[in-house]
Amino acid sequence: MFIEPHIKNEGRGWIEVICGSMFSGKTEELIRRLKRATIANLETRIFKPSIDIRYDQKNIVSHDENAVESIPVDSSQKIIPLSENVDVVAIDEAQFFEEQLPETCEQLALRGIRVIVAGLDMDYAGKPFGPMPDMLARADYITKLHAICMKCGNIANYSYRKTKNDSQVLLGEKDLYEPRCRDCFYKGENA
Repeated sequence: MFIEPHIKNEGRGWIEVICGSMFSGKTEELIRRLKRATIANLETRIFKPSIDIRYDQKNIVSHDENAVESIPVDSSQKIIPLSENVDVVAIDEAQFFEEQLPETCEQLALRGIRVIVAGLDMDYAGKPFGPMPDMLARADYITKLHAICMKCGNIANYSYRKTKNDSQVLLGEKDLYEPRCRDCFYKGENA
């Protein structure tokens, strides 16, 4: 379904993707960009998947406990009608959305909206996660953030799951996951 561009910024929209492992600061960077947009007097709207209630039912919350009010949605298609007269749309935890998220973001960008998407690029097995590969392919700007490996202190870009569970989606924090570098991730050393 194609939606015609119709906002004052027609033709000036774009897609930014912030990706990386768990604990790399993706949500913190998303919040930082939103604060700058607010300083510039831009109208912003923030969305998150309704299944992500780890920190808060409604807000997006970084590991540093910075919080911004958001709108939980169970489908990316619900973002479109909720983004009327908005300059910037931010989407956190994008990996939990369905495969239509990249098309939704494309439609918003065609309306002249700056779209900022943050999410894990890989799952616990080191495989591409959800709609993120397509988001990265469509992005005008990509920022890949890194954490610090909890085993050796090197740069980490993998989210190591510390428990045995084969489900791709398993919500958790430091109790279930830790950032690891490539070498420590593939060695699979136990904590």
